[in-house]
Amino acid sequence: MNWRENRIESALNGTNPMVLSKMKSGFAVIGDTQFLPGYCVLLPNKEVFSLNDLTIDERSQFLTDMSLVGDAIMNVCQPLRINYDILGNTDAFLHAHIFPRYEWEKEERRKGPVWLYDSSNWYDEAKQFNEDKHGKLKEELANDLNHVYGK
Repeated sequence: MNWRENRIESALNGTNPMVLSKMKSGFAVIGDTQFLPGYCVLLPNKEVFSLNDLTIDERSQFLTDMSLVGDAIMNVCQPLRINYDILGNTDAFLHAHIFPRYEWEKEERRKGPVWLYDSSNWYDEAKQFNEDKHGKLKEELANDLNHVYGK
């Protein structure tokens, strides 16, 4: 199985190369695209349709872990702020997008949701995660997250 076919299962079985850290609620992964450097996603421990399918304790842990990923991005990338997004409209399983927002973004872009950026940013090969280009960033994010969990 290609890890992209089931990102949660591949994280669980250790074949998802984007995993930064095992969290209490799931897995922090670096985003496929890095047009906003440090973009990450939080995947849950189990595939569910939405946040509402988790118990209250599981929801609390997922949202706490989402904020810890945001802390790591703040520490490593020094953005202005972090945007958190849980949608599930395209990929119909729970996952949280964690986007750094930067001073260097055009003001009209910075003030709006990331999804208003040109769609080419999601598919342009030059903006895709590349170990040579983004490996150090991935390592720094992983180190920050693992420090939080005492790993």
